[in-house]
Amino acid sequence: MANPIVECIPNFSEARNPVVLEEIQKAIHSVPNIHILDRHSDQDHNRTVFTFIGSPEAISEAAFQAIRCASELIDLNIHRGEHPRIGATDVVPFVPISDITLAECVELAKALGKRVADDLNIPVYLYEEAASPDFPERINLENIRRGQYEKLREEIGIDPARRPDYGPSRMGSAGATVIGARYPLIAFNVYLNTDQLDVAQKIAKAARHSSGGFKYLKALGLVAHGRAQVSMNFTNFNQTPLARVVEMIRREAAIYGTSIHSSELVGLIPQKAITDAAKWYLQLHQFEKQQILEQRINDVLYQGEEKGEEPFHDSFLTQLAEDTPTPSGGAALAYTAAQSAALLSMVAKSTLRKGSYEKFHGLMQHILVEADATRMELMITMEQDSEAFTHYLEVVKSNTQDLPGTSDPFPELLQAVSGISHIPLMIAKKCLLIMELAINAAQFGNQNALGDSINAYSLAKTAAEGSMLNVTLNTKDYQQYPSIQPFSEEVRDLKTKIADLQSTMNGILRSNKLEMITLHE
Repeated sequence: MANPIVECIPNFSEARNPVVLEEIQKAIHSVPNIHILDRHSDQDHNRTVFTFIGSPEAISEAAFQAIRCASELIDLNIHRGEHPRIGATDVVPFVPISDITLAECVELAKALGKRVADDLNIPVYLYEEAASPDFPERINLENIRRGQYEKLREEIGIDPARRPDYGPSRMGSAGATVIGARYPLIAFNVYLNTDQLDVAQKIAKAARHSSGGFKYLKALGLVAHGRAQVSMNFTNFNQTPLARVVEMIRREAAIYGTSIHSSELVGLIPQKAITDAAKWYLQLHQFEKQQILEQRINDVLYQGEEKGEEPFHDSFLTQLAEDTPTPSGGAALAYTAAQSAALLSMVAKSTLRKGSYEKFHGLMQHILVEADATRMELMITMEQDSEAFTHYLEVVKSNTQDLPGTSDPFPELLQAVSGISHIPLMIAKKCLLIMELAINAAQFGNQNALGDSINAYSLAKTAAEGSMLNVTLNTKDYQQYPSIQPFSEEVRDLKTKIADLQSTMNGILRSNKLEMITLHE
């Protein structure tokens, strides 16, 4: 059964007023079944990009409500920013994701354009694949934005070439809006170790297609955050890969006596684009996407959904509720720990979006990388725990004479006991890492997400304690054997470390006047 999904990436001419941005986000969220994937703001550009997905009907309504809200709250007459713009809602592209064609997205863009013009009295221009045959030059967004809001305001009523596709040939404080349909685009900026605007402009000119550079690449030279910036849009990353463009910029920068300082992704990027860049730089000529840990996990955990089966989280809970040996408490604890890691990733991302926490961005990036990696490892551990326990039961069943209290166990049984003890011990250690990350997030992360940091800590601590209990229960009848003894020693060491972390967390709770909350001493 078809389930069409469309991505919408509207660009708004505002990044410095959080109240306005929250109102726009509320307008988007007011439409049921819309999922916001990303929100990226740039203070120097004074521009915010939202990325959200939904059905064609829902996505069109959400885009309209966002445009309406922006038109009421953003005044282009007083707006200033480095990025070119002609409207409060500057550009609204629709991108086909699944079970929908680009041609259908074109019709979606046209319908929205007419509605915005009729209901909001805003001039609308169609671009990219939606561009009218009467205005073929409007395929390229830069042609529509030529001269920006100020120039278009002067020319829209007198120059036939500037006549909008829909709406009045005059502009109010909301300016005009560009709406269209296209394939996935990558917005990517490269910062240079110089503040000279002319250097960025020369490099951008050498790189972009319109000046003889890379096909499917648009580029501008700007100054942002005190550095020269080459701001780019990749309209077809398969034909013009990121890595080649970055290396070209590196060589061009050297000509002018400078170098690349850093790069920046605006919004989201297809995984293949990142994989292609890694393959190019690392020369992994035989690389396959199934070698990516997250991709393999996705294949294993979610392949059932493509067959109409339950999503993983539903099927896991259903299996957990069954009267079967596996999955059991160990897998449940790993799942709980994975949830705590996911919470930390959310806290880190929310902090990285806020310029007021810029001095902690390095720490938050570290937390994000560690939390994401740990979450993926824990999801794999869930299956490993079930496999280890199933193997243990098979060994016990085939050798009942070697149960605890009888003769000395044979090596296979001790190995099986080690197996069912090693997994929960590993889970406990990963929980300890999550607890440490959560303490850092609570101290230095977005304070609006303080509760999430504390809850991540609490979930991880619960999972750690349950996992250590499992280790103790699994090994208690075999403590006299050298291969089993180290497990008890490691559990004792973990308990000491957790007690130290709890002391630190208690201090954080007291400093936030939350001392009445006890996180299981």
